[in-house]
Amino acid sequence: MTADRPNILWTVSEDCPPRFGCYGDPRAVTPHLDALAARGTLFEHAYSAAPVCAPSRFALLTGIAPESHGPAHQMRANAPVPDWLTTYPEILRGLGYYCTNNAKTDYNCAVDPQAIWDDCSNTAHWRTRPDGTPFLAVFNYDPTHESAVFSREEFTVNPDAIRLPAYLPDTPGIRGDFAHYYRHIANMDAFVGNLLAQLAEDGELDNTIVIHTSDHGGVQPRTKRWCYDEGLHVPLVIAAPERWAHLFPAPGTRVPAAVCTLRIPPTLVELAGGDVPAQMQGESLARTAFDEDTALAFGMRNRMDARLDMIRTVRDARYRYIRNYDPHRPYGAHQAFAWLAAGYQSWEAEHLAGRLDPVQDAFWHEKPGVELYDCDADPDQIRNLAGDPAYADVEQRLGEALRDHILAVNDNGFLPEGAAAEGYDASRADGAYPLGRILDVADAVGRRDPAEIPRFTGALADPDPTVRRWGAVGFLVLGRDGLTGGAAKLLKDTVDADPDPFVRIPCAEALARFAADEDALAVLADFAGPAHPSSVRLEAFGALTALGPDAVAPYRDVVAAAADEPSEYCGNAARYLLFRIDGTYAPDSKVFDFERMLSLAAKAGYPIGPAR
Repeated sequence: MTADRPNILWTVSEDCPPRFGCYGDPRAVTPHLDALAARGTLFEHAYSAAPVCAPSRFALLTGIAPESHGPAHQMRANAPVPDWLTTYPEILRGLGYYCTNNAKTDYNCAVDPQAIWDDCSNTAHWRTRPDGTPFLAVFNYDPTHESAVFSREEFTVNPDAIRLPAYLPDTPGIRGDFAHYYRHIANMDAFVGNLLAQLAEDGELDNTIVIHTSDHGGVQPRTKRWCYDEGLHVPLVIAAPERWAHLFPAPGTRVPAAVCTLRIPPTLVELAGGDVPAQMQGESLARTAFDEDTALAFGMRNRMDARLDMIRTVRDARYRYIRNYDPHRPYGAHQAFAWLAAGYQSWEAEHLAGRLDPVQDAFWHEKPGVELYDCDADPDQIRNLAGDPAYADVEQRLGEALRDHILAVNDNGFLPEGAAAEGYDASRADGAYPLGRILDVADAVGRRDPAEIPRFTGALADPDPTVRRWGAVGFLVLGRDGLTGGAAKLLKDTVDADPDPFVRIPCAEALARFAADEDALAVLADFAGPAHPSSVRLEAFGALTALGPDAVAPYRDVVAAAADEPSEYCGNAARYLLFRIDGTYAPDSKVFDFERMLSLAAKAGYPIGPAR
């Protein structure tokens, strides 16, 4: 430590919601984090930039919203790193800090972890720094990951004592997922306590600012991967010793204003005495007045492994506003890795058996275009207030704020994955990405109003392929109402003539689903084949899955061939559909077969990443 700059210890519990004693959970055993909050600042409404690890960790590394720099917003991807993009550990190392990361990276971009950190390993620790050097030490706690609930140990909390959210059925599998996770939260708290004890042992506790958060929420059904509070709400506690306490609210303060973890990287740079680079999009949490009435936190999701579903959201201290850009897709589209959890298997089994009430069953159906929740009155977020005249002002205020944000960060999420205009610089080139024009069409999709047909018709004639794509999605979302008049011929002509597969696929799906067009079905089956990039194939598999197994059965051979490929995402999408075609699907079907994928990949010389 130097006389004027603090050390920084940052602990990150993976996939971990704020089910701590200091956040009001009486079942949690978190004495160390509770004590940290008592001597620091607790942010009651802190939210991650994305509800899944890789896009969120991109934001935590760069201070840039992942949707600003496609494909960093996809789960998972490898976004290029422009020369000008400097990560926070590189900045702090330039300021003389010794920077360590133990050990998870998953940054969703082509950065070399070994190049940006002094030590990025399972043994990385501040104790290896040169004498007299200030440190930034990041410790990631992996055992709280979603996979913690894929198996069972002895419960430390009685499953019958759990309050289940209203959107979930009361089953042993779901209660078990909740109860089992408290063991891992307690172990994580002990891990943090051990690090704090090491700081004290080294005489550094009074020289070190401690930050604790998570990469996103989780891990029960409808949490991770979803843009509700349970997927985005994270713990955030910052405790500064007396020397730097003036940088934050008084010890013991609970901040009710909404904040996003995108603000952590600029906070680190400011604490280290550096200048926050212009590309970092969040404001430092240090030396800040938090206005509960105006502060907002934005979040997003796009592709989650094999499933494409674009959602954007904004949260203030009370309300959450959500815009679903793919309302024609059900919430509960099968996601192979998530379905390894007993909770998802149990929930779907209850759905298939017809034992759910309407609130619990909503997850298995299509979405509204807009959702609005009063999170104080409705913490489970089940009563959608969108369209309620009593909340019209709130809906308008947050809807306008979200649109402004989308434009401000130049949201790449409307682009198909792999598009030429994808990326921070490419999407900002003159004329490359007419986002305002795209947004006008995409925002109309969720209204599901046949009065928008002229808008969608005009969009299909636009010179920009992304505008055309959203016009095509608009027709698809309208269903049979979108095939009236000359619309069916327009979609047929588009399928035949448009050069862009991401325009042709939604047109073909609309014709195959709502007009039983066999030629359109053949187009979708072709796009699912190995001659096309995986982004195109996943779009096609999404369409084929929506058509249903009976309609797709003539192309079983195409699906079966893809199911035998080593490609994780296309393989998972195809295996699920194959189970459905063959009539053998059950919620516990082994769609995610990692050992099999590894074997196939080894034979084919195909690279495949680890399970997350």
